[in-house]
Amino acid sequence: MHPEPADDLRTASFRDLDTTTLYAILKLRADVFVVEQDCVYGDIDGRDTEPGTRHLWFERDGEVRAYLRILDDDGVERIGRVVTAPQARGAGLAGRLMDHALTVIGHRPSVLDAQAHLAKFYTRYGYQQTGPEYIEDGIPHIPMRREIEA
Repeated sequence: MHPEPADDLRTASFRDLDTTTLYAILKLRADVFVVEQDCVYGDIDGRDTEPGTRHLWFERDGEVRAYLRILDDDGVERIGRVVTAPQARGAGLAGRLMDHALTVIGHRPSVLDAQAHLAKFYTRYGYQQTGPEYIEDGIPHIPMRREIEA
């Protein structure tokens, strides 16, 4: 019996993404957010290319298995587009990405808009609800914030 291959953690700015990786990231986001969640919205919003944006993902054998991005919103870091491929769910990749994202963010405050059913997941990382639940693209969301750590 062979051990399962490891998932490799990657981090890059937009300009450091090769086209094959960028395509795989955008395909994963479309497959999950648009197709699986049946949510028609403009995923390619122009923010991926901003100089302060960092892209974090796990890949195995060229396949992007989990992904998130960190945006710079005027001194507050914004985590978004957190996604795991269906075949990679249950392996803890989203949690490992969040751990790494918080290392990248460091002691700066950060925010995210959690799908409501995932709010408890984000509270494990120090995020607290900052406003009422709202509907975005037909999906309930909760605004959350993590303050600066001392």
